[in-house]
Parts: sequence; C-alpha cells; structure tokens
Amino acid sequence: MSARLGLLQVCAAGVLWGTGGLVVTLLHDRDGLGAMTVSAWRMALAAVVLILFAVLTRRSGAALDVLRTRPVLAIGVGCGTALYQGLYFVSVLLVGVSVATVVSLGLAPVIASVWEHLVARTRPSWREVAVLTAALVGLVLISATAGHGSAAPSDRPMLGLLLAVGSGLTYAATTIFGHRLAQQVDPIAMTTCTTAAGAVVLAPFIALASSSGEPVFASSAVSALLLVYLGVATMALSYGLLYAGLRTTSGSAATVATLVEPLSAAVLAALVLGERLTAPALLGGALILAAVVALQPSEEHPAPV
Repeated sequence: MSARLGLLQVCAAGVLWGTGGLVVTLLHDRDGLGAMTVSAWRMALAAVVLILFAVLTRRSGAALDVLRTRPVLAIGVGCGTALYQGLYFVSVLLVGVSVATVVSLGLAPVIASVWEHLVARTRPSWREVAVLTAALVGLVLISATAGHGSAAPSDRPMLGLLLAVGSGLTYAATTIFGHRLAQQVDPIAMTTCTTAAGAVVLAPFIALASSSGEPVFASSAVSALLLVYLGVATMALSYGLLYAGLRTTSGSAATVATLVEPLSAAVLAALVLGERLTAPALLGGALILAAVVALQPSEEHPAPV
C-alpha cells in the first residue's frame, strides 16, 4: 500500500510539473510578464513556502547545516535549477509548451547516461546505442517541425528549440552534481537550500524588468493566484511529493514522473492553448520518451534528485 501511495505521489509531481509551461504562457498573455520575471517569482514563492515548512517541521537546522557544510554543491545545484527553469520558460514562449517540455525533459536523461559512461570509461551496450539513436532521431524530428502547426510559438522556433536543448543540458548537469548531495542530506533541507539559492540568483531579474518598464506584478487576482500556484504547486509541493514518493518506491518512479510530465503538458496545451503537434513531431516525442524509459536502471533503488 505504501509503495502504491508513493507511486501516486511521484505521478502527481509529474502532472504538476507539466502544468508549469502552460501557466507561464497564460501569465505572459494576460499580464505581459516575461519568462525570467515569472521564474524569479516562482522560486521566490517556493523558497518562502519551503522555509516556513522547514521551520514548522524543525528542519531549519538541517537546512543551515547543508549550507554550512556543503555550500558549493548546494548553491551550485540551486543556480542550475534557476538556469534550467529560466531557459525552459523562455523556450515555452518561443516554441510552445509541448515541444519545449518533451525536448528539455527527454534530452536530459540521455545526456546523463552518456556522462556516466564517460566517467566510468565503459562502453555502452548495443541496446544503449539503439536507445541513444532513437533519442537523437526523435530530437531531429521535433526540430524539423518546431513551431509548425502550433498557435502559441513565435516566429523564432529554432531559438526556442536551442533554449530547450540548453535547458535539458543544464537539468542533466544539475542532476549529476546534485546526486551526491541528495544521498547525504535530508531531502526537505536540500530542497529548501537549493530553492533559496536559486531565488537569490533570479531576484535581480525582477529589478531589471522593473527598471526597463516591463510588468513585474500580476494585474489581477486571477494572475496573482496563477503566480502563487506556479511557486507553491509546481515547485514546492511537487518536489515535496517527489521526495516523499521516492522513500517508498523504486527507481522506476523517476521514469513515471518523466513520462507523466510531457504527456500532461501536451494534453493541457492542446486543450487550453490550441497547440497541436504534427505527425513527425509526435513520432519524435514518442522516440525520445521511449529512449528515456529504456535508459532507466533496472535496480530497485531511489532515483537521484
């Protein structure tokens, strides 16, 4: 029963992550908020919620210990998280929710697998080569159709695609460097520290937008609620669900979350934004997701953060 509950928690986290790009697009359309401004608010709100939660659950001391004993890793992972989501949200505005989510999320595990082989100085099996080939073919198919047949993207789809690739690279690097930290400290303490560090990194973008005359605040109660939802649900709550789920489920839980996020993003984008993916893009997305599934380890152990 506990394992089933943990699996549901990880699935819920994936669904919440998949709604992030949609909320950013809605805020941009409603209030003209830039992607980096929204990213800054998202991490700031999440940091406030996580700090309060750490205090209420008496984990604030553990969070301070993480910063005191492992400052480089904690701040580095926080900066990586900030950069990853910033690149992703800008990509969403340029190339659309569906393409940005599938490319960014699907590419990161492939890159992480390649890095592990390079570090271990091992050769991939023929199965792994086939998986990587499928992922690259999928990426090419999505690249060729980025921005076509979708109502949301701008006239610079290739720039959006490059930002999505950069987001995937950053996400992979953050996962690799955060793996050791995640295995040594309390997950809530780690999330609080890294989110707070990311919030500090992104805070200047709010001041920059304000000095440039760009909107920095929500113009209505609905938009304010969307901002709160973005910070609390798609960051603080989703990561809390992920860490809670990984305590009682196997490493395959990470695969479930990876698959649920782009699927939920694509469904919401089609229903709310009117986006649609062409047949080659759908095939490319399927190939990337199939590669992600095949690259997951078979051992029953918690996945790295």
